[in-house]
Amino acid sequence: MKFSNKYKLIVFALLALGGCKKGLDYENTAVINPDNVWTNTNMIKAYLNDVHGGSMPGWPLGSGASSDEGLNGSGVNLGNYQQGVITAATNFTNLNYTYIDKTNYFLDQVEKVSPNILAEPLRSQLIGQAKFWRAWTYWGMVSQVGGVPLILHTQDATNPSTLKVPRSKTSECVAQIIKDLDDAAQLLPATFTGEDYGRITRVAALGLKGRILMWYASPLFNPTNDQTRWQAAYAATKAAVDAANAAGYGLFANYRLIWYSANKEQIMVNQYYYQDHYMNFAPIRPLPFTNGSTNNDQPLLQLLLAYPKKDGSTMQFDKNQLSDPAYNAQFLNDFYTNRDSRFYATIFCGGTVYPTPDVNTIGMTAPRSRSYWNAWTWKTGSTPNAVLTHRDGSFQNISPIIQNGDENAVTGFFQRKGLDTLLDRNQLVGVATGSKSYWSPMRYAELLMNLSECANETNKPAEALNAIYQIRQRAGINVGIGNYGVTAASQTDIRTAIMNERQVEFAFEGFRFNDLRRWKRFDILNNQVYRHGLLLMLKQGATLPANTDNIMTASVRTNFMAVYVDNLDRNATINQKYNLDLNHWFNALNPAQISIEPDMLPQNKEWGGTFDPLQ
Repeated sequence: MKFSNKYKLIVFALLALGGCKKGLDYENTAVINPDNVWTNTNMIKAYLNDVHGGSMPGWPLGSGASSDEGLNGSGVNLGNYQQGVITAATNFTNLNYTYIDKTNYFLDQVEKVSPNILAEPLRSQLIGQAKFWRAWTYWGMVSQVGGVPLILHTQDATNPSTLKVPRSKTSECVAQIIKDLDDAAQLLPATFTGEDYGRITRVAALGLKGRILMWYASPLFNPTNDQTRWQAAYAATKAAVDAANAAGYGLFANYRLIWYSANKEQIMVNQYYYQDHYMNFAPIRPLPFTNGSTNNDQPLLQLLLAYPKKDGSTMQFDKNQLSDPAYNAQFLNDFYTNRDSRFYATIFCGGTVYPTPDVNTIGMTAPRSRSYWNAWTWKTGSTPNAVLTHRDGSFQNISPIIQNGDENAVTGFFQRKGLDTLLDRNQLVGVATGSKSYWSPMRYAELLMNLSECANETNKPAEALNAIYQIRQRAGINVGIGNYGVTAASQTDIRTAIMNERQVEFAFEGFRFNDLRRWKRFDILNNQVYRHGLLLMLKQGATLPANTDNIMTASVRTNFMAVYVDNLDRNATINQKYNLDLNHWFNALNPAQISIEPDMLPQNKEWGGTFDPLQ
C-alpha cells in the first residue's frame, strides 16, 4: 500500500522525540508518547496502516514448486514435503499473534477515542478494517492447524495467569472469524477511491467469508460432506458475488493486463511502486534478463497441457506417439498456436520475444525484436528420440542452444504473469523509476469460481457452469455450441471441470497447493510420480535458429521437435518423485511452543497429540 510507510516515519518520530530529556524546571510540551497516538486522527490511521502493510500478502514468486505448476532454479529440488518426508519437528506452524495483538490493542483503544478526534464514518471504517485483518490472521493459522487460542482483547502482561489461553475448537475459531467478517462487512464501504484505493472493503470482507466457509465445507474440514456447511458456503459466496456486482466489480476484459493497473477485478490489491514498495520480478526472469535471482516457477508439463485450445477443447498429448514425425509436428502446432489466451499471459515460451526492453544481452540487439531461444540440440553422436527418461545435470544427450540459452533453465518455459515489462536487467538493481505492479490476493474471478464450486456442491449445476462460462469467455475461448468447450454435466464431472479451471485461471497465484490440500487430492500429484517436462529440440541437421526467427512461425517450427522428459529431478544418485503423505493434512504445532504451555497447547492427533482439528 502506498500509505504503509507513513507509520514507520511516525514510529521514528516517537522514538526520537521520546528520547529528549526533560530539564529540571522545563516541561517539554512537544514530546510525543504512545498515548498521544489516540489523540490524533492521522496517527490512528497510521497505526492501522502498519497492520495493513504487514498483513497484506505479496506476489508468491517461486510457490509453483509446492505443487505441479513449476520448479525453481536448475531443478533437482523437489521439496521433502512433496516427497513425503515429514516430521513434527519440520512440518509445523508457528502460532504468531503479532498482528492479532496489534488489532486487539487497536480495537480496545479506538473504543475510548472521542468522536471529536475520530468521527463517523471513519471510526466504523477503521474498526471494520481491523476486524478483517484479525479474521485474516486467525484464518491463516486455523487453515493450517485447526483451532488455536482465541484472544480478542489486549492482554495484561502484569498478570501472567491471564496470558494462559487454551486452544479453542476449530468450530469456535471459525465462528469467531465469521463474526469478525460479518461485523466488518456492516462497517465498510463497498469501494474506496483516490488515495484510499486498496483499503479493505465490504466486498473483500464478504469474499473472505465465502472463501473460508468454502474451505470449511471442503473435504479437509468436512470429511462427512455435511451439506449444511455447503449451503452456508453457497449463501456466502453468492452474497459476495452479488455485492461485487452491485459495487461495479467484474472481470477485467484483458486477462494479461489485470496486474498492470488499478481495475475492477481487484477485490484486494497490494500496490507495488517505486521506490518505497518496489517489485522487479527478478526471480522469474531467465538468466540473461535478470540481475540476481533467476529461473523460478519454470512451468511443468502438467501445467503447460492444462490450458485448453482457443476452441475450448482439451490439449491432447501422447508421449508414446512423439516418435511419429507427423504426430510430433501436429502436436507442436497445436501447442504453440490457438491456445487459451491465459496460456500466453502466464507462460513465456522459448523461441519467442521476451517482453522486456533489454538490449546488449546475449544476442539481444534491439528491444522486443529478438527471440530468446531457450531450446536444445542433440549432442554429436547421440541418438535422437522423442522421449528422455530423466534429466541428469545438463542432460547426457543434449545441450542448450548457445546463442542466448541458459543451461540452468531446465524446462525452456518461464512464468511471466504480472512481469514488469518496462524494466531491463540493468534497472533491476534499483535505479528504475515509475515501476509498478498490482498484486491481487483476491480478485473477482476467484469469487466467481468459489460460487461455482459451492453451487455445484449444492446441486445447482446451471449456476456452477455459468460461472465457468464467464471465466472462459473472458479468456477468449470460442463459445462453440454454447459451452466454451465445457462438456461436464454431472456433479462429479463439473467438480473436475472446476478443479481444472482453477488450475489455469490462478496459475502461480498461490492457489494450486492449497486447493489440492483442501480437496484432499494429493493423489493428483502422486499419480504423476515425477515432475515431467517438455523440451523444444532442434532436429538433427537443422540450422540453428537466428534471433530473428520465432517458434510461432510455421516454417521455423518445422526445424524442431517436441521431446518429453519423464523426470526432471533425477540424476545418477537422486530419483525424486511425488509421494505426499495422505495421512497428514494438518500441520503440527511447533513443539517449541507446546513445551512452553503443554496443557494449553495440545498437539494435533495426526502428530501423536490429543487435539482434533475437525471438532
